[in-house]
Amino acid sequence: MNDTRAAILAISIVIPLTAFTLWFSDQSKITSLADEKQIKTLVSFYPLYEFTKEIGKERIDVSIIVPTGMEPHDWEPRIQDLQKMQDADMIMINGAGFEGWVDDFVTNNPNVLVVDTSEGIELMERSKIYEHAESNKDPHIWLNPILAKKQVQNIANGLMKLDPEHTQYYQENANTYNTKLDLLDNKIRTELSDCSKKDFIAFHDAFSYFAKEYDLNQYTIVGVDANAEPTATTLQEIIQKAQSLNLNIIFTEEAVNPRVSEVIADEIGGKVSVLSPIEVVDKNSDYMRKMEQNLLSLKEELCP
Repeated sequence: MNDTRAAILAISIVIPLTAFTLWFSDQSKITSLADEKQIKTLVSFYPLYEFTKEIGKERIDVSIIVPTGMEPHDWEPRIQDLQKMQDADMIMINGAGFEGWVDDFVTNNPNVLVVDTSEGIELMERSKIYEHAESNKDPHIWLNPILAKKQVQNIANGLMKLDPEHTQYYQENANTYNTKLDLLDNKIRTELSDCSKKDFIAFHDAFSYFAKEYDLNQYTIVGVDANAEPTATTLQEIIQKAQSLNLNIIFTEEAVNPRVSEVIADEIGGKVSVLSPIEVVDKNSDYMRKMEQNLLSLKEELCP
């Protein structure tokens, strides 16, 4: 009888102690996770947001500097934007002159890590120069999946520099996303290889890297400034070019007035379609999906 009482007493002590130990262990894990500060990261526009989010995942708090619906080419930071940037741990930029404000910011804020994702990429010259351009280099590297892979690695390198304890984590995530970019590249390369045509007319000068990668010829209505208005002479030249190349589609973009493209399309008896530079954030922003939509739009023109 005494033995039974002793056993019951022992069990009554051990069970609560075990439960407390397990509870304390779980609470320690939760506290440890909560204590890990997320890296406050800003990016200049949407593609970099997706790239950075896929690499940093829960270890970062990432947001886009340029407001929704605004063209990033011409955006200039306001006082409240500068304050937000100064409070960031790091800022991801496209580089190649895309962010005209960055040099002044770096000069005045040397303690904020700014990662130029164009580093190590051979840049092309702009085909058309406009008076407000910060650089004569073409910044639209993200529209070429092969170059986007280099941007992804540059982002991973930046995160590893700031948070070296999690180097393997960032590199594995970068490798995973770059595998998706490889699949995208293969899809584009394979599906365009069967097309009989090589020429297309984009709205603004955004697809030079893409065209070079996939052996296409890009013509544009305006230069690198998507908000520019073409002259009557330019319109006539584009109409004649479209006719000489036997083109049936004139491309526009989500964030511009399609009127100019519609005028040209009417003159050649064609139609207007969207070819997205993936610059302006909207509720449907998704890099991979936008790139696949671009592929479908191009195939309609190039693979009749």
